[in-house]
Amino acid sequence: MAEPGARKEEGADASNESGVADGLQMAPELMRDLAHRAAEFLVERIERLPEGDAWEGDFRQELEKQLMEDPPEVGRPAVEVLERVARKILPVAVQHDHPRFFGFIPSSPTWPGVLADFLAAGWNINTVTWLVASGPSQLELVVIDWIRRWLGYPESAGGLFTSGGSAASVDALVAAREAAGSPERATVYMSDQSHSVLSRGAMIIGVRPECVRTVPSDEDFRLDMEALVQTVAKDRAAGFNPIAVCANAGASSTGAIDPLGAMADYCEAEGIWLHADAAYGGFAIVTEAGKRLLAGIERADSIGLDAHKWFFQPYEAGCLLVKDGRTLENVFALHHDVLQDSVWGAHHPNFADRSLQLSRSFRALKVWMSVQTFGMAAFRRAVSQGMELAARAEAYVRASPILAITHPASLGIVCFRITPPDADLDEAALEKINRNVLARVFWEDPAFVSSTSLRGTFSLRLCILNHTTTWDDVHQTLEAIERFGREALAKGREGSG
Repeated sequence: MAEPGARKEEGADASNESGVADGLQMAPELMRDLAHRAAEFLVERIERLPEGDAWEGDFRQELEKQLMEDPPEVGRPAVEVLERVARKILPVAVQHDHPRFFGFIPSSPTWPGVLADFLAAGWNINTVTWLVASGPSQLELVVIDWIRRWLGYPESAGGLFTSGGSAASVDALVAAREAAGSPERATVYMSDQSHSVLSRGAMIIGVRPECVRTVPSDEDFRLDMEALVQTVAKDRAAGFNPIAVCANAGASSTGAIDPLGAMADYCEAEGIWLHADAAYGGFAIVTEAGKRLLAGIERADSIGLDAHKWFFQPYEAGCLLVKDGRTLENVFALHHDVLQDSVWGAHHPNFADRSLQLSRSFRALKVWMSVQTFGMAAFRRAVSQGMELAARAEAYVRASPILAITHPASLGIVCFRITPPDADLDEAALEKINRNVLARVFWEDPAFVSSTSLRGTFSLRLCILNHTTTWDDVHQTLEAIERFGREALAKGREGSG
């Protein structure tokens, strides 16, 4: 029998002097050194982030030359591997947490959230069942209950963390299908402004493409209730079976919020599941303004949110809540012999019984650590700041002689474009100018701005969510857009002359 401490000695010799591992273990001192170096890289990145550009990508041909290689047969010094990753691979990407990243839906994680993922990975937590992860499972229940209360859901509600909005949508639509009795010709309804994850989720659960109904939106890009009523009535008469209506609680293009109260009234009367896609906008609910904007969301049968968006967490941190927690377990709680030992009484829930995932990372920890560290007052201020900056951006655009609003600020999004009132330009010419401006911001300015199409109108789009973004960041980006716009207009006039 080995002497006590023999295993530690073996581990201590698990790396040679050059830092190359023998086997798959490392000496504790090397592990500490590498962790320290990794932390230094991250802190250095965060400190210097505002000095660089929001986009640092490269072309595939160039990256293939740098990275396409056979796996080494013999390992290299770990510090060299870490250095290569930190200097040559990770930076070559969009910097989602840059204070001037206004494209798509930004993500700006807190440091406690980053550390939470490091700890959860190091502890190798799998929140599959209570037996396997009792403490982490209880903590996930705690955080889900926080979100339940913020949303105004009843105590009967339940849910879990997911990878993001895609997985949350699939889980919700499975629950909707089964609640409807899994009928033939099942049909799902959503706005023409809805995110593609909803139509994709519907098809994944077996809804035929022709049974995924797109309902027109109104002049404010909110789902048109009259069109929904007419579409559902027509489908019922033709033998289709509506199983779910999907509402936008913050559409990705414009931030528009569908008429949640009216949709809830209608779905209750018709016996149709109402799912609210709040992946982007849902965490506005922690503010008073957000509560007013999202009034009625608490009446939805299911709600999907992403904490890696407007709750400042690292990817992945989606979550799904359902008004009646049993609806998920009624669908996903399937017996499996190899997991039979994980059952630990009726009052010890297993998250594997609530979704499509078995192996699950401990995503709730980052939310818990962040809230415990900063407190909810700080989160409310950070969420409110995004809405305030979007409103100021709208006011700036309205006062500009060459910019025009295409959709007013909603939550943290404002849409606009170069449209000088005195320019005699057709739509094709305006689109060309705006695309030119977008490209110049991309290549020449530190900011990253994306675009959208609003009923065929090409629009620039700012999504302002980052808790480190200031008015100077927004203001200087708008000034750059104006400058590029004037130059594009002048060039256009020269060409026409």
